[in-house]
Amino acid sequence: MNAFLLQYLPIVIFLGLSSVIGLVFYIASAVFAPTAPDPEKLSSYECGFNAFDDARMKFDVRFYLVSILFIIFDLEVAFLFPWAVTLMKLPHETGIYAFWSMFTFLLVLTVGFAYEWKKGALEWE
Repeated sequence: MNAFLLQYLPIVIFLGLSSVIGLVFYIASAVFAPTAPDPEKLSSYECGFNAFDDARMKFDVRFYLVSILFIIFDLEVAFLFPWAVTLMKLPHETGIYAFWSMFTFLLVLTVGFAYEWKKGALEWE
């Protein structure tokens, strides 16, 4: 039974060490952090604007557009990593189909990016 439990020793050491480090950081932040931050830090600031009185004011669409474009292109690039890892492990016929389907995917992505660039969606004035 001891040999079986000895296999879990690195995990126990890791959990103990990470708990100690977490507690040290928690206690250090409680001891050394400023207790009265300045009013500028406590003020509301959201989406590039200072907080205003009315929540129904007109909102600039550029923030929404840039965030949606970032999410779209970020997720598209995230699809490339698993594809690149598995492409060489696929059989020849399936690999050719996977290559051309990804090529089409990237072509559509490039056309969409060029369209957004041409329309000025990425410009910040």
